[in-house]
This record gives sequence, C-alpha cells and structure tokens, in this order.
Amino acid sequence: MMAVILGAGFATRMYPLTRDFPKPLLPVADRPVINYLLDQLVEIPQLHAVHIVSNARFFTHFEKWREHYLNDAPERTFHIEIHNDGAATNENRLGASADLQLVLKRISDTSRILVSAGDNIYRFSIKSLWRKFLQGHHHYVVALPEMDKSKLKKTGVLELDAQDRVIRQHEKPDRPQSTWSCPPLYFLQASARSRLDTFLNSSANSDAPGYFLDYLCQTEVVYAFKLNASRLDIGSMDSYREADRIMRAELRID
Repeated sequence: MMAVILGAGFATRMYPLTRDFPKPLLPVADRPVINYLLDQLVEIPQLHAVHIVSNARFFTHFEKWREHYLNDAPERTFHIEIHNDGAATNENRLGASADLQLVLKRISDTSRILVSAGDNIYRFSIKSLWRKFLQGHHHYVVALPEMDKSKLKKTGVLELDAQDRVIRQHEKPDRPQSTWSCPPLYFLQASARSRLDTFLNSSANSDAPGYFLDYLCQTEVVYAFKLNASRLDIGSMDSYREADRIMRAELRID
C-alpha cells in the first residue's frame, strides 16, 4: 500500500502567511500540519511508501521538512518521497488531480492507494477505516456530518443512497444536497489509475480532487464511511487559528 499526500497548492487565501511557505508545513500547536497525518499513517503496518506532491516554489521546504521528520520518526516503516510538479506560480498550477496522476505515472506500484490533502487534521482513526477498506473491492470516502450550510458550500458534499453508496460528490455546491461533507481523504482501488487518466483527458476540472471523485462514483462503485467525527481543515486564517487553539488545548500547550 502507498499513500499520496497532495500539497502543491499555493494557498492564496492565506497570504501573506503562505506566500513563501507551504500550508501543510504551517505549525499547529508547534508541529507542522502534515505531521498529524503522518502520525496516523505510521500506525498502518501495510504502508510502505508515502509520496508527497509539492510545487516548484516550496519543493525545498518539503525536502528540509523530510530530513527533520526522518530524524525524529525512527518508528516509521515507510519511505517518503517528495515530488516536484514544476509549477512556480498559482496561475500555472497543475491542480490536485493532475498532481495525483503525476505521482502514479512516476511509480510502478499498482497496489491500493490512500489519497489525502496535506492541510487537514483528521479527528478519527484512519487505520480502522483502512482495515475495513481492505476487506472489500470498492473505493471508499469519508462522510462527516455538517449542519452548517455555509460550511457545506465550501467543501465537497456527498449524495448517498440507502446503502451509503456515493451517487454524486458535489464540489462546493450553492445548494448542498445533503448534510454529509466529504473531506479530501480517499481509499482507492488500483482501477482508479486508469479512471483518472480518462477523467483528465476529458475534463478541465483538474484542480479540486472532488471533481475526479464525482467522476469516479459515476463510473465505478464508491461507498462512504459514515462517521460521527470531525476534521480540522486549514483553509483560511480563521480556521488555521482555530485549529491551533483546539490542538493547543487538547495537548495542553500554553
């Protein structure tokens, strides 16, 4: 198994803080955001590789972070590779789906894939979901309850049937079709590789990964793990400050 972490965005909504520094490496409770995700990935025994996608501007930042992380995490069982997608500005960014394709084309690994954005802190166990995923033959996503419509308009929203199969994934909808939000955390079978190629050959929506997920659930079977849980999404200055406050309180850091 391998994991792909998408971290090549330029986070323009958080300028000037992220003008010269990548959002996944911003400190939350004195630790880089991405480290919270790596804490969970370390718990997955089948994981042998983590591939992180960066843009050209922040590639050296991730390389330096990798060096420090490897020195501080002797218990890890996987290697970490940083990929430079070549984008130097927000205007010429590849987009998350194209970044995922870039990684998959560079490696020969054909195992199942865990895909995640690098700017979320998940408040639930990824390891337990991965175990359930391994028991079946379908793709899975996570469904989190969200009653605030203003927040639903800023994220992916799932449309589910009675068996929790994903019918559609609506990216930042003006009129949310449900109260199930979909964080950027996907459990994908190997067949997603060829579907991604087809999607990118026929679509201009290569930015948010939710557009590919919507295509995937219309062409293959995708189910949702319904959880009574939450996540901290570092999407704005306000949400960044809130995440730092929550984690400091939880970890009892002054």
